[in-house]
Formats: sequence, C-alpha cells, structure tokens
Amino acid sequence: MNNCVSIVLGKEEITLKINEKAKEEEIEKCLEEKIPELKKLYQDEKTPIFVTGKVLKTKEMEMVQSIIQKEIEVSIEFDSPKVLGLHGIKKAFVEEIESSETKFHRGSLRSGKKIEFEGSLVIMGDVNRGAEIIAGENIVVLGTLRGMAHAGAKGNKKAFVAANEIDVAQIRIANVIKEMERSEEEEPQTTKTYAYVKENEIVLE
Repeated sequence: MNNCVSIVLGKEEITLKINEKAKEEEIEKCLEEKIPELKKLYQDEKTPIFVTGKVLKTKEMEMVQSIIQKEIEVSIEFDSPKVLGLHGIKKAFVEEIESSETKFHRGSLRSGKKIEFEGSLVIMGDVNRGAEIIAGENIVVLGTLRGMAHAGAKGNKKAFVAANEIDVAQIRIANVIKEMERSEEEEPQTTKTYAYVKENEIVLE
C-alpha cells in the first residue's frame, strides 16, 4: 500500500489520515516518507496533528508518535481509543482478523478477576460469573464462559467470542451489547458456542 497516509491541512490542525486496511509496517514506511513534507509545513506552523482513519493499537500509536516527534516538536492527538471497553470506543469499524497477536491464560478465571489484551485472548479453562475478559480482537474460551466477555473492544465488529459453552447474562462485541433473555438462559438443550455480529445484532449459535 504505497500511499496509506494522507496529509490534510486544516485551519486549526493538520490531519493525518491512515488507510483502514494499512498494516503496521506499511504505516511506518509511508509515514517516514511523509516526514519531509510534514517538516516543510512546520517551518512556521505549530498547529497540532490529529491522526484519524484506522483504529490503531497502542503500539501503533506509539510508533506514529515516535516517528513524528523525532523530527518535529508538535502535539499529536489520536481518535483511536487508548483504553479497551465500551467507554473507550469512539467509532465502530469492520476489519477482518486473519491473524492476531494472542495472549494465552492457563487456568480458570474466578469471580473478581479481570484480563485485558489488545489482541486476541485464549482462556484455557472456565470464565466464572463475576470474572471479566476484554479483548481488542477475538475471545476463545476452552471451557465454559459464564463471566462478562467483550471482544472487539476497540470497536471491531468482525471480532467473535467462542467457547465450549456460552452461558452468560450479557455479551459484548465492539459497541453492540446482547442481554440474554430469561428464556434464552433457560434453554439447556441448545448449547451456544459462538457469538458474532450480524446486522448490528449479536447472534449466538
């Protein structure tokens, strides 16, 4: 992707728009090529830079900030959330997760325990009621999921939740929440193992 970063000059800020399909190494290469152009703009200007487009992971935001601030003394703001969870999501998006940085947790999660990770999470055990797992990408539980799970917690509606059995009161993917109806909770004959977003609703299969 040759031109995955574009520069837009505004009255109060300079906007860097990053293509939503750009990979980390493409963003890095393209941004380094844009630095001379940015430096010319900052001979007189001291307006802040606003980075938008792709929802970036924390390490991608740090990389963008480092490349720019190494050459230009300027304040940089991102529209990507710096925290995981509903309150951090600024916009929902759809991005295929073909491969993912993954964190493995060995053992079950007891009530009161919480695990967060920007990539995908694999829990090798049960997630008990009162426990929380929050992932920027997918969630896979090799046991029974009874606690709160939030996949796509930076806004990605393509994320999914999979478990040996999903038995929850609520499940979240991106900014979509599904509260389980009492009738759904009382259907022991139909074990649910997979949750995903379809037409802005969470489907359990």
